[in-house]
Amino acid sequence: MTTTSIAQFVLDTNREPIEGDEEYFIRPVITNNGVGRFTLVNRNGSCPLHLGLENTHFPQHSLSVKFIPFAPHHDDDDVRLNRDLRVIFQASSSCVKSSTEWRLDEKDIRSGRRLITTGRDDGTIGSYGNFFRIVETQIAGRYNIQWCPTEVCPNCRFECGTVGFLLENEKFLLALDGSALPVVFEKE
Repeated sequence: MTTTSIAQFVLDTNREPIEGDEEYFIRPVITNNGVGRFTLVNRNGSCPLHLGLENTHFPQHSLSVKFIPFAPHHDDDDVRLNRDLRVIFQASSSCVKSSTEWRLDEKDIRSGRRLITTGRDDGTIGSYGNFFRIVETQIAGRYNIQWCPTEVCPNCRFECGTVGFLLENEKFLLALDGSALPVVFEKE
């Protein structure tokens, strides 16, 4: 008989396991730098929309997300640590025919970092661009979000990365390949 430890699950700020059919807000552990929850950002007036952080100096509407595990565990829809999943903002997009699902974009020429945008993966990164994972930091209850879809493709070699942010034109954009941004999850 196997036992399931609560440590295998990603926990929200109430110390409850995150459920795949519930909505959550994602926010940085440290929010005193003018940044708030994760949201959609119009980077340059065109589509697709990018993922970013609310700029508390110029407030906008924060958005909740749902998590969809790549390989759900039996009848259990709780989100587990170090497992591939898709993340979808629970909002409509102003971009025609565009999803609000998170997607890894190509490397940005100016910053040299891989930005996170929205939309279904078009195959440029092998159709793995929509899969992220949540890993625990050294402090319990604080997490990093990574792009490293090794569960989706165990034999692939990825240039994995952890989500952080960069400041561009007073907009906080989410990107890989920089300092990690520890986060927590708040149930809506």
